Amino acid sequence: MIVREDILSMEYLKKTEFTGCHKGMRYRLEGVSDAEGGKKLRVTVWPEPFNFLKTPDSEKTSMMFSFDEDGVVDAVAWMNDRLFEDKDKWEHASENWMNYTLD
Repeated sequence: MIVREDILSMEYLKKTEFTGCHKGMRYRLEGVSDAEGGKKLRVTVWPEPFNFLKTPDSEKTSMMFSFDEDGVVDAVAWMNDRLFEDKDKWEHASENWMNYTLD
């Protein structure tokens, strides 16, 4: 299970994205501008083995949250839901080495 303490501080997230992995699921948290000129927290998950840039968009799932501490807590809960709901996907992620074509 991913816990809030696994994610770096809001001060860090204000400056750059944060990536990590847990049991075959990789994740990325990043601040993005919304339509009203504010900031949102976008969280993306995808199966191992490749990084965010090398993984096809079709393999990624994203969700937006508020860009504050509550948003990070909600994002952690959402990532844990993905871990549970897509358990087979993450457990077999290491088998993906031969299934991807890289551009």
